[in-house]
Amino acid sequence: MTVPEKIAVPEKIAESMELSPKITKLPKPTDSNPPNNSLISISKSPPPPDSQPEMTNAEKKRLKQAEKQAQREKKKQESNVKIPSSPAAKGPDASKGQQKPGTPKAKAQSTHDVSQSTSISGGPANAGQTVPQSRDVPSISKEQEKAKKQVALFGHLQEQRRTSLSGVSKDVHPAILALGLQMSSYIICGSNARCVATLLALKQVIESYTTPPGTTLTRHLTSHHIPTQVGYLVSCRPLSTSTANAIRWLKLLVSQVDIDTPEVEAKAELCEAIDLFIKERITLADRVIAKTAMEKIKNGDVILTYAKSSIVQQTLMGAYDSGIKFRVIVADTRPLFEGKNLARELAHHGLEVQYTLLHGISHIVKDVTKVFLGAHAMMSNGRLYSRVGTAIVAMMATERNVPVIVCCESLKFTEQVALDSIVKNELAPPEELITSSSSSANNKGPSPLSNWREVPNLQILNIMYDVTPAEFITMVITEYGSLPPSSVPVVHRLSTDT
Repeated sequence: MTVPEKIAVPEKIAESMELSPKITKLPKPTDSNPPNNSLISISKSPPPPDSQPEMTNAEKKRLKQAEKQAQREKKKQESNVKIPSSPAAKGPDASKGQQKPGTPKAKAQSTHDVSQSTSISGGPANAGQTVPQSRDVPSISKEQEKAKKQVALFGHLQEQRRTSLSGVSKDVHPAILALGLQMSSYIICGSNARCVATLLALKQVIESYTTPPGTTLTRHLTSHHIPTQVGYLVSCRPLSTSTANAIRWLKLLVSQVDIDTPEVEAKAELCEAIDLFIKERITLADRVIAKTAMEKIKNGDVILTYAKSSIVQQTLMGAYDSGIKFRVIVADTRPLFEGKNLARELAHHGLEVQYTLLHGISHIVKDVTKVFLGAHAMMSNGRLYSRVGTAIVAMMATERNVPVIVCCESLKFTEQVALDSIVKNELAPPEELITSSSSSANNKGPSPLSNWREVPNLQILNIMYDVTPAEFITMVITEYGSLPPSSVPVVHRLSTDT
């Protein structure tokens, strides 16, 4: 029975109708069960002629999803709001608005507090939130200070070297771990020594290698295991040209292993190939080069060499053992002072040796008849990439019409082209150039540069190599014979093809 529109029901009658036990109680309105407006219209207005149809399950599901999405957006907005101070800091009045732990509002508040604490600790809620400005200031100042102490022209080069084992991958072999630290601290120094040590360490890696299930030795070694070892070595110190060529050869050799070959047999073949590579490309090649270079030394010669080269040392000792009488001048420079070891070993072998630093080369070169230099790499444009200071020695000798002879294995040849020492080089720590104490006789205190990082507008550059132009080089002696610098790309192509 409908109530006419103009008849108003008294409030007491409406209350009695709601409290009457004969009238069935309606369920509380929820999100999935909206209130029936037709019953409420008793006190307000008559119901519409046609009642609304009930919501289907799909519509209820979409409604719930929309409500959840709205709650998520609200939580995100609340997480971006500044975090209020603790209740203790607000005073005793702060506890008035607190809810009891069992109430729904208290639960919602606790959930909100958890999301706030997660955002502070750097969790998912902190994805779009910036760190407070007070925490950014120290890191920014350190980066700016470090950038000011770097020479901008060489800022693209790697400066930091690994000096500890913190953060190293568990897949790195112990032999590689030891080798990296030895190369970083110059215990193993020199292009040939580093190349041989790297190949022997990789040989131990292959001997202890076991192919994981679901893959093959060829695929896993070349794509995962060997690159992991090489990556650690690079973090300790950049690879030399000969070492990079040797690793490239080893990867190619592993990729050519037949899949059907048993693992034990494949590893034995790889280890045997590594030993043969060291013997042919380094040991025997050095003997052939030394024998050819000895023929250039005559009685009464004054040989000038710079820093230390193992193949130049072998050449000078061989010439002395063959009965040739000559004198050797070793030029050297900081910070490694490699020439000291060379001068000491030559003197112990019986040669007449004179030791000098690089700044005295203009006076020493007057008596020199030949210059023998080692190489870190030979570029395709005929330029020599060697220890820094080599270009000065070659230039001074060429000015005096003294022949400059470079002893270099074909393993050190590269297809790269170098026009200067800026694009490609190696940066050593600047602290290596700073002595521990003052060299002055009157001042025995600490070095004036001991606190160089605190001195404004002061930068220290410690590069390892330089590039010598081809016009300053008379001859390059390799295991393939003597050749001019312009023939370097031909010999490199010949050595890589074989």
